[in-house]
Amino acid sequence: MSQRKGPLLTRPFRLRNEMVRVGLAESLCTYVMMVFGLGSVAQVVTGQGAFGHYISINLGFGLGVAIGVHVGGKVSGAHMNAAVSFAMCAFGRLAWKMLPLYVFSQLLGSFFAAGTVYAVYYGEDTLHEQEQLVLTSLSFHTKRSDCLLFVFAEAIHDYCGGNLTVTGVKATASIFATYPAPYLSLLGGFIDQVFGTAMLLLCMMALSDQKNKPAPAGSEPTTVGLLVLLIGISLGSNSGYAINPTRDIGPRLFTAIAGWGPDVFRAGNGWWWVPIVAPMIGGVLGAGLYKVFVEFHHPGDCAGQIKNLETLSLEKQNIDTDVCV
Repeated sequence: MSQRKGPLLTRPFRLRNEMVRVGLAESLCTYVMMVFGLGSVAQVVTGQGAFGHYISINLGFGLGVAIGVHVGGKVSGAHMNAAVSFAMCAFGRLAWKMLPLYVFSQLLGSFFAAGTVYAVYYGEDTLHEQEQLVLTSLSFHTKRSDCLLFVFAEAIHDYCGGNLTVTGVKATASIFATYPAPYLSLLGGFIDQVFGTAMLLLCMMALSDQKNKPAPAGSEPTTVGLLVLLIGISLGSNSGYAINPTRDIGPRLFTAIAGWGPDVFRAGNGWWWVPIVAPMIGGVLGAGLYKVFVEFHHPGDCAGQIKNLETLSLEKQNIDTDVCV
């Protein structure tokens, strides 16, 4: 009897290069997270309150993060956020040489997620009505696939009347990238993004600290998703809680190309750079605060080493213990 072989389709395509595997996983989990997040924004905006409210956006991004962690967590760590990757490098949890790969992969996933929502989602709320109109007006022999392409091309203009604007009552650029509230200054927005990202990384460090009270094994995706949901509920109204450079700049670049033009970089007094720079600073600050206030002071390792030094006197052991604390 011949030995049973594995599935044919898996063998030729199995990748063994770690960097390629990490890059693909990081791109895909970022893509999944962003599709759910941006899709929830699109539903709220184009539905004008009929298909959800601000809490729907919070839930969309929170649950999207949770699913994204499931998609790539065991391969790349599912950072899905350049601020997270940068902080991990700063504190020695990720090699600096991996940072460009993570940032590029996250940008790629975010960019294509924005393109997907642009091409597909906009047509959902008016698909049935417009499809019937197209089907009755075109020739009987027209292929249904051609009709659907026409439907999507028309539906994207349904909400905004064909005007792809960055600001105003019918602005749609905010579906894809974040923009500050009218009352928010650049300085206020910068502080907002630093603080929001600091809270994200501070809590993530706590959730992964095995010597404190980490998230139970297997619950990490849900816990991190709830953290993002919490930040959105409490710190999101000022500027849309980007707290993620690649989440913002990828879709912003897409909108610049797709028809919104250079206004996506001019709006909000040149707001575009704030969600890039501020989260990088905030991530390091938040992670550093947790380490300084909590992680550096765990007694376990020092106490264990002192206990095993049988030749030391009791007085010496007490001195060493005080130093460790």
